[in-house]
Order: sequence, then structure tokens, then C-alpha cells
Amino acid sequence: MHQQIKNIAILGSTGSIGTQSLEVISANPSLFKASVLTAQANVELLIEQALAFQPDVVVIADESKYPALKEALKSTNIEVKAGMEALCEVVTQSKTDIVLTALVGFAGLKPTIAAIKAGKNIALANKETLVVAGELVTALAKENGVKILPVDSEHSAIFQCLVGEESAIEKIYLTASGGPFRGKDIAFLSEVTKQQALKHPNWVMGAKITIDSASLMNKGLEVIEAKWLFNLEANQIDVIVHPQSVIHSIIQFEDGSMKAQMGLPDMKLPIQYALTHPHRLKNDFKRFNFLDYPSLTFEQPNSKIFRNLALAFEALNKGGNMPCILNAANEVVVAEFLNEQIGFLQMSEVIETCMAKLDFVAQPSLEDYFETDKQTRIFAKELVTNI
Repeated sequence: MHQQIKNIAILGSTGSIGTQSLEVISANPSLFKASVLTAQANVELLIEQALAFQPDVVVIADESKYPALKEALKSTNIEVKAGMEALCEVVTQSKTDIVLTALVGFAGLKPTIAAIKAGKNIALANKETLVVAGELVTALAKENGVKILPVDSEHSAIFQCLVGEESAIEKIYLTASGGPFRGKDIAFLSEVTKQQALKHPNWVMGAKITIDSASLMNKGLEVIEAKWLFNLEANQIDVIVHPQSVIHSIIQFEDGSMKAQMGLPDMKLPIQYALTHPHRLKNDFKRFNFLDYPSLTFEQPNSKIFRNLALAFEALNKGGNMPCILNAANEVVVAEFLNEQIGFLQMSEVIETCMAKLDFVAQPSLEDYFETDKQTRIFAKELVTNI
């Protein structure tokens, strides 16, 4: 693979996906340069990364952390910026080849849109962008000739299985590990603690996605993301629980034939594939051995107990700004659960109430999404306070 170095802008370089992306980049210095690094508030790690990778520019979204960042990097040639506007501006830089969006939540929407408008290919690890505004974002990508390369392991799996295929997808199966509470009942779930929810059996991830995984909301968000990435109807997307997390997802084609992508659970693989697509890159990641996994098992998710999965399908079927309401309410309740303000099962109750009570907009504009997000957060916080 002889090619010039790809300049990668990493939005959210201090998070779980961001740090693993930097591992991929540092293992392949002749192929990649981290040209832009951004973080929300983790200024200590951002400084460390900036000194190690020498990007052209760094941005800290939390403006109160700007002086510390500026001071620490003053002896370098690195440009230092702060705030959301700066975040949206750096992704448009002419040198950038790929923007890897690894921000958590709704915060990823604005800069992703800015990058697409600037004609940059997107390596998407921020599923909320497509959950909230999938129709708008995919239309923009098409208009600007931009590729959206999925970094989520499940969507990367579907994407990899589609290479070379021209036939129609009949159905996709997104696999779910089931999280730490697979098979547990309502009585158990009503008592679970934040510490229990943060212990994922197979993956090491950030706090928000780990809680989403425990509540199956993560799978719900992935279902909505899959609709937009692969242009599917809700009834073409199925979720199957696969506790070993070896089969990352499956496609069924119109002739009934199925293709699955397999491997050990390691996020560096989908990250690397998104950065090198359409090529694959040799690496020294641990290899899968069938004899270590003599049986792979599958079961139905229980969406009566794990209500979030059902709510996500409901939001997808309703369309409009409903997935935006679902997402904003979920971001609030996850934060409140992590702050130990509400119980595990109450998260779904708040989300459901928000979906029932807030104004539905059938054909939202970008402004409508921002307004919906804002109103939902206010309402969800009130609901939490009254619990």
C-alpha cells in the first residue's frame, strides 16, 4: 500500500475510541498523521497526546481549560483553540483527509455536519449523529460526495460484509453481547448500582456507552444508525444476543445466504479498517482461535425487561424528531444514573414519558433538532428531579 500519509482529525481524542485510534496511528506512522486532536474537557490527557503526536492544531471544547492548554504547549508549533465554533472550524482544514468523530452524544452533530460540508470523509464512531439527524446527514454526505465509514464494530461488520456485493440486503442482524445484566429480572434490575452497570463482560468502553450497553439502549441507537448507514427499513433490522461477541453482525441477502464478520472483540480493528478502507492493513492484534470458543450461542433480547430497545424501534418507526427525543432523554438519564440520582429501570420510564409528551415534528430542520434536543433535556431533568 504505497500512498501519501493520511491526515486524520480526531474529534474526542481523549475518549476510549480516540485513544485507541491514536494507538492505530502510532503503529503506522508512515500511513497516518494525527493532524487535529480535540477533547471536551480532559486537558491533561490532551496535552500529553499533543506533545506525543505533534498535531497541527488542538481544540479544547471547554473554554475554561484553554489557558492551561495554551501554557503547556507554548514551546511547540501547535495551534491551540477552544470552544464549539473552533471545533467546527478545524474539521474543515484543507489538509485533513478523514475526520474521525469519536465525540460522545449530540455534541458530535455540529462538527460532523461542518466536516461533511467541507467534503471530508467521516470515520463515524459517534452514532448519535445519525440517530438524531440521519436523514439530513446522509443527504448532506451524498450531496458533498462524502463517504461515511462506520467505526462501531457492528456497523463495520455489515460494511465489511457488503464489500463486493451488488445484491439487495434482505435483513441484517446486529449482535449484542447482552451486557452485564443479560438474563436478569426486573427485581434484580431495580436494585443495580452504577458500579455493576459499568462492568461490561467483553468490551472496554467509555462510561456512557457502557451504561447504554447494560440497558440495551446502545443496541437501540445502533438499529437507528444502521437504517441510515445502509438505507434499510426498520423491519429489515433484527437484534440477536450473542454473549461471546465474536460474530460482530450478520447480513442475510435476498437469496437467503448469510455473511458474518468475526473476530475477537477489539475496537482497534474497525477503527483501522475505517482509516484504510478499501485496503486492509497487516497488524499484530491477537488472533481468534475457534478452539477457544467451542460454542457460539444466540438468544432473543428481552425487550420487555430491557424497555430501551423497544423504545428505540418505536422512535425509528415514528421517525421525524422522535429519535432525537429518545437520544436527548437518554443522555440526560444516563448522566443522572451515573450521578446516582435515579435507578436503572427509571431511565426507561423518563425516556418513555419524554417520547409521549414532547412535541412531535414530522419533518424536522436542523434548527428543529437543536430545539428538540434542548427542550427534551429540560423536560427530562424535571422528570428526574420529581422522581
